[in-house]
Amino acid sequence: MTGSTDVHQSLAEVLDELRTLDDPKIRAVNERHGDDHGVNLTKLRALAKRLRIQPDLSAALWVTEDTAARLLALLICRPKSFDAAALDTMVREADRPKVHDWFVNHVVKKNAHAEELRTAWMGDPDPGVAAAGWALTSDRVAKRPGDLDLAVLLDVIESEMTQAPPRLQWAMNTCLATIGIENPEFRTRAIDIGERLKVLEDYPTSPGCTSPYAPVWIAEMVRRREV
Repeated sequence: MTGSTDVHQSLAEVLDELRTLDDPKIRAVNERHGDDHGVNLTKLRALAKRLRIQPDLSAALWVTEDTAARLLALLICRPKSFDAAALDTMVREADRPKVHDWFVNHVVKKNAHAEELRTAWMGDPDPGVAAAGWALTSDRVAKRPGDLDLAVLLDVIESEMTQAPPRLQWAMNTCLATIGIENPEFRTRAIDIGERLKVLEDYPTSPGCTSPYAPVWIAEMVRRREV
């Protein structure tokens, strides 16, 4: 199919194409990280580029609850069109790590309700929702710290991170590292918290990649900036 017919594929046709892209080897790797799809993400992005922005198709893909379909849905939606209630519903449905990550980064961060939801989500009892709030907070620390009270954020991380469920713990650790990287005045404290809590200290890291262990992560990023 070429030309405009590509843009107007039906839901059934798109789902069929996703099935043909599913690679058992990729699926096996993803399943070790909690993601139940086997589609190469470069090929998924190419499909999204071909389909372009299609809010109706995006909505239809999302309700299938299929992980690859939801990832595609996030790439062809119109992020600014969602109201706060719709985003709140979606974050509670984003139960796979990659879907959760893409939802926050490709949709919520581009939406006018991002700050409102960031503050609401951080204290939510659902750890996946709270993780989204912390991910948005890390983005604010890096780009628009403004009126954020970084000392209070470090207090919360220090008291709650070790007991947090994995996804929320990861998001809080990212915020800890981001505070240390971006703010020299809080760097010593951030490193100290990381060293005492030892969260992700033993996380397996591939050669050439930076460890998510906050003291190592902070030191490496600061070193790169000083080169």
